Amino acid sequence: MTRARRTATAASQVILGAGLCFAGTTHLTVARTEFQAQVPSWVPLEADLVVVASGVVEVALGLALLAVWRQPARGILGAITAAFFIAVFPGNIAQFTEHKDGFGLDTDAKRAIRLAFQPLLVLWALGVTGAVRTLRSLRRPRRV
Repeated sequence: MTRARRTATAASQVILGAGLCFAGTTHLTVARTEFQAQVPSWVPLEADLVVVASGVVEVALGLALLAVWRQPARGILGAITAAFFIAVFPGNIAQFTEHKDGFGLDTDAKRAIRLAFQPLLVLWALGVTGAVRTLRSLRRPRRV
């Protein structure tokens, strides 16, 4: 990998980590009510509890992305982050199907556009951490 590519990848990981820290912090503070709109009505937990828990997880993942740079831990962290983005996707779908407003997403068209970005977050987490390559290398049997 070239130096420029390593720098771009590292910067992208920092941006993702900082973004998760920011989003998680807003879950816990100023946007708590807005995030409650994304909790599906079928979740058998109090919406505020789900928002607080997901905020804590986002902050933890963000801090880890800012701190973890060595493989295989970095790749495993990327896979966990991608799994988190997949785990919260039903909330985005529920916001669309239940026609819930939040974060200025007050039309089905806006909510549908947001849905398209969640897979990009998954790919971002996997790509900047080398998660796929790391997980493949961990699955290979070691030769003695």
